[in-house]
Amino acid sequence: MPQFPDFDVMTATCPSRTSLARIANKWTAMVVIALSTGPLRFRDLRTTVDGISAKVLTETLRDLERDGIVIRHTYAEVPPRVEYELTPLGRTLYGPLQALGLWAEQNFAEVLAARERYDARHRP
Repeated sequence: MPQFPDFDVMTATCPSRTSLARIANKWTAMVVIALSTGPLRFRDLRTTVDGISAKVLTETLRDLERDGIVIRHTYAEVPPRVEYELTPLGRTLYGPLQALGLWAEQNFAEVLAARERYDARHRP
């Protein structure tokens, strides 16, 4: 394995920022959470991640595959079958993303109330 320097996402030139940006993407989080239950076909993923377009799902899966978070399995069947699955690296990402998702669900009422207070103070 090659030696890498220490990475610091707070440094403007740090290449690890690309990984952070990918992980912080809402579609990435939802795809990883959806795949946490096991392999899924494209259409099942698209159904599970409500609101994602086929184009964006395709791009997200390719990016995650390139980063080693998702693996694509192609089966030589008629018709061809393709499934996507989290890699061991991808499974390490599930916990933090699940925690973020739960935080969003559990705290959204408070976020909405804060928005209303802010908007009331800043109306012209």
